Amino acid sequence: MLDKPRNRKVAAALAFAGAAAPIGAGLHKFYVGQPLWGILYLLLSMTPIPRVASAIEGIWYLTQDADEFDLKFNDGITSTVKPTVRVVSKADAVDPGQISAVADAVRQLDQLRADGLLSEYEFEQKRRQLLDRIA
Repeated sequence: MLDKPRNRKVAAALAFAGAAAPIGAGLHKFYVGQPLWGILYLLLSMTPIPRVASAIEGIWYLTQDADEFDLKFNDGITSTVKPTVRVVSKADAVDPGQISAVADAVRQLDQLRADGLLSEYEFEQKRRQLLDRIA
């Protein structure tokens, strides 16, 4: 096992090198941790089969996203850390006083509904309008 995670661009470059030169056929298979396939490619290097297969696999490596490649060839360990940071602007911040006022208004609407002064449909319409003010 390699100490560093395998890189899909390096694997693709090795695959394309194997497609271009018959002596390099199968090197990408050793790189991605499939030595038996690598040996088979080397044994068949006098035929066009490993060269065509290498070209197809080079394209396949490049069309995969990094997570899919890591899942298949790095035992699911991602090679890069992708931070998930959400930036909240002042426009996105919600005023706690506004939330309290909306909550009170919804309680009053619920009481009107319980008293029979609002239908279920009217209550739901007004409640959604109030909640849309927060979002």
